[in-house]
Amino acid sequence: MILTCPSCSTRYTVDEAKFPPAGRTVRCAKCGHSWHQSAPAPEPVPEPVAIEPTADIVAPPEESVPFTPASTTRAYAPPAQMRDEPRGQTLQMVAVAAGWIGLIAVVLLIGWSAVRYRQDIAAIWPQTASVYSGMGLKVNAGGIDFRNVDKKYEREDGQPVLVVTGQIVNLASRELPVPQSVRITLTDADNRELYHWSVKPAAPTLKAGGVLPFRTRLSSPPAAARFAVVSFAKD
Repeated sequence: MILTCPSCSTRYTVDEAKFPPAGRTVRCAKCGHSWHQSAPAPEPVPEPVAIEPTADIVAPPEESVPFTPASTTRAYAPPAQMRDEPRGQTLQMVAVAAGWIGLIAVVLLIGWSAVRYRQDIAAIWPQTASVYSGMGLKVNAGGIDFRNVDKKYEREDGQPVLVVTGQIVNLASRELPVPQSVRITLTDADNRELYHWSVKPAAPTLKAGGVLPFRTRLSSPPAAARFAVVSFAKD
């Protein structure tokens, strides 16, 4: 119920159950005015209403609704599925690492093959000889080269004889033809040519890794000769 102070018109909401039927004295908390407040009138009791009999009403049977516990309808991930995500990430990282390792291995294999078979590569593509030379690797684009070249002086019938020896080698991994002649050039201390002559190799071809020795003599060589240069004669 709502009370209104007769002095200052301040309104209050109070519980009407606290008022006895004879009422009670109340006091305004704002202005301090006191007055007798009667109890609220009781609500009228409604008169009973007669209900005429009607036909029997049969209520439809209640539908039975299957009960599903809330815990079973909640979405959740099984423990095995929850562990699949980190495991998948680990497998992905392993696959990436394996890919990088495989790529590095392929690059190293290509580099090793390019150095190991540089003679064959230079024989097929002579322009690569300059590339290998720039890397400090000795190559022979023709595949045929000299090894263990040496010269020494001997005396025969009181005359000096110059003996030049060496080996012709096939540096390639396949059989190659041997140039038709080997040229020996004698030069002085200033590398000026004094004399030259040629010798024919003992075989027309050399198998892969083959070695063909040669030996040639020159009687009464120039006295100023200091060096013997061996090369293949140009056709």
